[in-house]
Amino acid sequence: MTSDGDPAPAPSSSAGAYIHTPLPAISRHSTNALWRRGLDRLAQIVITLGGTAVILSIIGIFVFLVKEIAPLFFSPQGTYTGHIAGTPPPGALPQSSLVGMDEYQEIIYQVTAGSDRQIRFYNAQSGVPIALELPPALAQARVTSIARAVGVGNRFGLGTDDGRLIPLTIEFISRFDEGTRHILPTLILGSPVQLTPSKEEIIRLAYQPTEQGTLAAALTNGGRLWYSSTPSTVAPVALTGHGTEPVTAMIFDSRGETLSIGTAGGNLYHYEVREGTKPSLMETLSVAPTGTSVTALSYLIGDRSLAIGTSAGDVSVWMPVRQAQESSTTRLRLIHQFDAHPSPVTVISPSLRDKGFITGDTEGNLFVHYSTSAQTLLKLRGNQQAIRTLTFSPKADGALALTDQGELLTYSILNPHPETTLATLFKPVWYEGYEGPEYVWQSSSGADDFEAKLSLIPLMFGTLKGTLYAMLVAVPLALLGAIYTSMFMHPNLRAKVKPTIEIMAALPTVILGFLAGLWLAPILERVFPAMIAMTVAVPACVAITATLWQYLPALFLRRLRPGMETFVLIPVIIGTVWICLSLNLQIESLLFGSDYKGWFATHWGLKYDQRNALVVGFAMGFAIVPIIFSISEEALSNVPRHLIAGSLALGATRWQTLVKLVLVSASPGIFSALMIGFGRAIGETMIVLMATGNTPIMDWSLFNGFRTLSANIAVEIPEAPHGGTLYRILFLAAVLLFIFTFLINTVAEVIRQRLRTKYSQY
Repeated sequence: MTSDGDPAPAPSSSAGAYIHTPLPAISRHSTNALWRRGLDRLAQIVITLGGTAVILSIIGIFVFLVKEIAPLFFSPQGTYTGHIAGTPPPGALPQSSLVGMDEYQEIIYQVTAGSDRQIRFYNAQSGVPIALELPPALAQARVTSIARAVGVGNRFGLGTDDGRLIPLTIEFISRFDEGTRHILPTLILGSPVQLTPSKEEIIRLAYQPTEQGTLAAALTNGGRLWYSSTPSTVAPVALTGHGTEPVTAMIFDSRGETLSIGTAGGNLYHYEVREGTKPSLMETLSVAPTGTSVTALSYLIGDRSLAIGTSAGDVSVWMPVRQAQESSTTRLRLIHQFDAHPSPVTVISPSLRDKGFITGDTEGNLFVHYSTSAQTLLKLRGNQQAIRTLTFSPKADGALALTDQGELLTYSILNPHPETTLATLFKPVWYEGYEGPEYVWQSSSGADDFEAKLSLIPLMFGTLKGTLYAMLVAVPLALLGAIYTSMFMHPNLRAKVKPTIEIMAALPTVILGFLAGLWLAPILERVFPAMIAMTVAVPACVAITATLWQYLPALFLRRLRPGMETFVLIPVIIGTVWICLSLNLQIESLLFGSDYKGWFATHWGLKYDQRNALVVGFAMGFAIVPIIFSISEEALSNVPRHLIAGSLALGATRWQTLVKLVLVSASPGIFSALMIGFGRAIGETMIVLMATGNTPIMDWSLFNGFRTLSANIAVEIPEAPHGGTLYRILFLAAVLLFIFTFLINTVAEVIRQRLRTKYSQY
């Protein structure tokens, strides 16, 4: 209402429209803003979750890799698990007891000389004796010495007081009754053999059955040493090479080719008994410190490594090594020295699965050693009772020892990866059969006594070698191609060339590897002399053509579009290559005397393998050219055009502009291209897998193959037992690849940022 009481006039329709019509528009604007904010928030959450998931995935992968690798470096563990009251060995007989067990460690046994019951079996868990009737021939004999055959756990020779040898085999038969395993021991006696002509008592014995017969060496209580070979008709032979030194240990190798005798003077007498008749003394070695004696001898699995224990507590491994490069003569040589015992070593027992062995001493200490790594892995302290004999379990996961008081001590040993240390993975190792420490990768073999060689250095070397040769091929082609395409090629031609090269990156590497191994490698082998000629002829012809191009009439050159010189060089290059290929035999005859392989072998000591580093260089270089080319060309093309125009306007030539301005300004991008190509080559798998011989050797020669970390993973992982040493080392190889690429990318980024900062004024 108005001040005079009249009602207020109603607003006009136009005024009402002016006041109220913006409200719906404002409402729609607010709604759209809310939607945008909501979508922005949702996108932010999704991106954050995605980035977090990627980071967590990488961390998870790394944790998984560490989890698989870490057990390789865990310390072995040994635990004393119990004891059983056995029969005390007679102290007057030096070689009077042996012990053993079945592979499941359910039954243990003791073989004792000088007893009315020479063999006793016990339940390993309860210690309850197991009744087993002895064969009559064994029950009536008086055993005075016992020897275990090398290479087999349960074959023995029993020496008697009348100079006879009685072969004995203990077998364990597994039977299952309603899902329960029952193990039954059985005894098998062989025919007795007379070892000493005068039926003297045998106090020390070495025994070894072979495919040709049985070998034995017997030391009598009269101090005489006899050697016998059956079924030879030759009478036992007296061994006198050791002179008057008391014999303290004897052992044959499992093939029956050598006999080693240790003496109280610390000497080792090494006989050859290959002929099976009269042994011949090959060498005499001093293997113990002055004033100490050899107290224990044992061959490790494979018979090439001889473990020696002394009265000073020293433990060492000796191997036969060739005297000269071209000689077949070998001599025993000290290779590994292990931690010494605090008291004299009494016994050595080898593992039947690997190059490990266990030693015992007069204070009851047990040390576990591994020959390949030259390390003492485990020390089990004793109870001051001398260890008379001991044995590794068949699976090397336990041990059984007999003390001089007649106690049978059982141990559990957890050592799943004894061959793996940082030294065996990354340092040279002296393996059996080698003339010195070397880097070797050989993870498997058909032989049971194989010594695993797991050095990663040859694989790392092969990775760098393949990458280097691929970069030598790819970098000049890709970088020079990018420079020409960016700076000199006509835009219309560039629009066709650049996508074509980038499409090359889509070719599957398995196809490139297949073509390189089955098509390119034989061709290169056949036309290699022509390839040598091409390295000189093609650049020379290109240089001559470019020089002649400068002398063409200016009127003619002005009529050509920029970049047309490419179509002149292509026929020149093709023609030069064709001429070299046509003259391949003549070039080989002129340069290499009609046999380039023989020439390289004679003059440079190089052997040409068909699948070699040269083939991989071409194939893998072809694979990484598109990556380096594309990134480099983009970096060169992104240099501001006004800078290039200014340089040309000031009188600089295109080459001067390229060298002084464009390359400097684009250097961060070019460096990134090179590093990305380098990382791509390091991780390549299929090309190197199919185009090389996959031989893990360390040689920079172009003419032989190599094996990379990635190819090794692809080759070995299908055959690697889950959780085994090889399985975990392959994961370690994957971590090394990750570290390689991480370091390369990190260094590349640091250098790129410095280049970018330095040349930012451009």
